[in-house]
Amino acid sequence: MPLTDVLERLYARRRFGIRPGVGRVVKLLDRLGHPEKQFRTIHVVGTNGKGSTSAFLSSILIHAGHSVAQFSSPHLVRFTERFRINGTEYSAEKLASSLDVVLKAAPEEATFFEITTALAAMVFSEERVDLAVMEAGMGGRSDATAAFEGEMTLLTPISLDHTGYLGATLEAIAREKAGIIEPGTAVISAGQPDAALLAVEERCRAGNSLLKTLGKDFSAAWNPDGTLDYHGLSITLTRLTPGMAGRYQSTNAAVALAAAELLATGGLNITPSAFKEGVASASWPGRMELVPGTPPLLLDGAHNPAGASALAEALVDYSYSKLLMVTGVCDDKDIDRIYAPLLPLVDAVYTVTPSVDRAMKAEDLSLFFTKMGIASEPCGSVVEGVCKARSQAAEGDLILICGSLFVVGEVKAWLDDLNYSGIRG
Repeated sequence: MPLTDVLERLYARRRFGIRPGVGRVVKLLDRLGHPEKQFRTIHVVGTNGKGSTSAFLSSILIHAGHSVAQFSSPHLVRFTERFRINGTEYSAEKLASSLDVVLKAAPEEATFFEITTALAAMVFSEERVDLAVMEAGMGGRSDATAAFEGEMTLLTPISLDHTGYLGATLEAIAREKAGIIEPGTAVISAGQPDAALLAVEERCRAGNSLLKTLGKDFSAAWNPDGTLDYHGLSITLTRLTPGMAGRYQSTNAAVALAAAELLATGGLNITPSAFKEGVASASWPGRMELVPGTPPLLLDGAHNPAGASALAEALVDYSYSKLLMVTGVCDDKDIDRIYAPLLPLVDAVYTVTPSVDRAMKAEDLSLFFTKMGIASEPCGSVVEGVCKARSQAAEGDLILICGSLFVVGEVKAWLDDLNYSGIRG
């Protein structure tokens, strides 16, 4: 059966919205025979950098000769992007069959993300992978992925986001995200704000979990030529060439490398060359993705204040005459804080309305920029915004497309002449 037909049944589950808790997904996994117990799980939790960190670690493990699955959300263009086996997007035909089975077993109240998570367990079990790198949704303790018993947790930078679900303070959000950590397991963390780090340390002490933190136990630094030096828990790697652009990738690569070190210490075979080759071969779409052309397009999915700050820092490495920004957001975003790091850098803004529910209207977003003293033009659809920016760009200009992963996804689908099916969740 076509995947599109089965997806209609899955998308109907979005009526249940977001419901924290693992009870429903545990019930579903039980009905499926607990496929999540057939492979080893590594959790990746945080606010920003989860996809890139997962991609770095998966690539290292693949180059070491292991069979590795990677689960991520949301997707940019196609639902199948959420499921990767050894770096390859899963077959739509095979996924349709598995999804049909999971939907028939799902409790009536199971949500979209819970069913998708259980689907990952079934697919990864059927493919007989050794390890699964599981990216959490927005949470931790109450995230559907917490139903998988993880032997290790990677914590990417934690910041304020989804406060309506996770808590109003950084400490509360960090406590929720760190709640996924299994007692007695290893934890590798990016550098965190003090409030977040205290919550993580508290969780690790309570569960007797080993904590290794970037900046304290391992580090990474850029060289003037753009290569990266990693000083790890027990190894040093020099002149690495990360496969993903952006200065912030030093953090994501370092966390993945430290995780691989600990896995190797625990008996997993990882050759010295796998560390370097894995970092060099890693890729993740929609993050500092440069599309050549005249003018070139730079796609980045920054959609919260921390992500926008990282994007602004990364732009230092790009040369251009003027920076033209095509941007759109969902209406629940803190636009003042998201765009603050980027406003000093842009010369003109083209606002768009993403093709997803609860998208902010291009006209409303344009008004925000106008009030901030930035030349702005509402363009309607995402494609119309890119075309308008292209028509007004001069030689040497750079068009930045950002504000939401859904904006980036629409552009990628348009560039590749593909159908777009962006879904929140």
